[in-house]
Amino acid sequence: MSRYRLAPTPAQDAALLEQCAHARFVWNLALEQWSMWRPGRRSYAPRFVEQARQLTEARADNDWLRAGSQMVQQQALRDFDQAVARFFAGTHRRPTWRKAGQHEGFRVVGPQASRTEKLSRKWGRILVPKVGWIKFRLSRQLPEAQSYRVTRDSVGRWHIAFAVVPDPIPAPGTGEVVGVDRGVTVSAALSTGELLSCPGLTPGEKIRLLRLQRRLARAQRGSNRRVKTKTAIAKLKAREVDRRKNWVEQTSTDLARRFDVIRVEDLKIPNMTRSARGTVAAPGRNVRQKAGLNRGILANGWGRLVERLEHKAAGRVEKVPAAYTSQTCSCCGIVDKKARESQAVFLCLPCGYTANADVNAAINIAAGRAVTARGADAIPSALKREPQLATSA
Repeated sequence: MSRYRLAPTPAQDAALLEQCAHARFVWNLALEQWSMWRPGRRSYAPRFVEQARQLTEARADNDWLRAGSQMVQQQALRDFDQAVARFFAGTHRRPTWRKAGQHEGFRVVGPQASRTEKLSRKWGRILVPKVGWIKFRLSRQLPEAQSYRVTRDSVGRWHIAFAVVPDPIPAPGTGEVVGVDRGVTVSAALSTGELLSCPGLTPGEKIRLLRLQRRLARAQRGSNRRVKTKTAIAKLKAREVDRRKNWVEQTSTDLARRFDVIRVEDLKIPNMTRSARGTVAAPGRNVRQKAGLNRGILANGWGRLVERLEHKAAGRVEKVPAAYTSQTCSCCGIVDKKARESQAVFLCLPCGYTANADVNAAINIAAGRAVTARGADAIPSALKREPQLATSA
């Protein structure tokens, strides 16, 4: 998607929020209809066509709903129908309720999505139904799209994202292969020896965030002070997210341009970041430590980095099993869990090889230590080494 920053006037800001409210109301109403149906009932939950007919009747009976854009409201129904289909396909989670202040946005499709004009080198404008012409920042070339989505984040910033599939970055043709080891201390270690770190909040910003969180804990619910504190916290969080997204975009573009094949570990990040609290009957252990590890994984953008690599280097990203990549010596191939003396140092006792632990793991990933679906060894012949278990002296 091509995403741009909108600059609405105060009147346009209120009109956009009203459109978001209409889309959210229609979504929640469709979700309520769907959640009332259970397998075995004689009547089925209405699908998009029937819900669109019901929406027409509701617009005729309610002036406040008729004042909004029918396209925006119908697209909310179509988005919900697609979400239900993906849920039954097993690719996405169950659709949930949308809340004001958290899920602010709507979609526009068809010819109205192409009503854009370029005002200058830095600014353009778009005609949003029932709102009017809204200026947006031209941070990149304006694409030709058939739909776009307008969203509002927790800080109050408006963005518009055009639904276009960008062309992948062509391979350099050098035949080079790189392995990427993702970590918490080092965000991404490359088999070339490079150590990349995802920027987060500065030490001063972390101190300010801690103070704001303490102030929020003392603030009375519903007070103006609590609202201001939550807004200040949201601004710091949004700044951190923007830096992480920018780092992911720059890193993925650089890797796609430099290497023909990019190999990463096949990690199940949703499972890795699952809470360890457990239940009342069986409470979890080391819950606070696991929560800190989860925050570290999510703060380094593991999943988004691979996702953007697959977009930009389509067909050139390979996933290899993560087992023993950090315990295997990239020089002699011996597996020894004691070889990793610390978080950063890898020392192989049998052959004496020493290196950065993350770089050593990245070299193993670059070697493609995996097997095919039929069980055949998939390691290139030039790099083929059978790992051996270290024996005690």
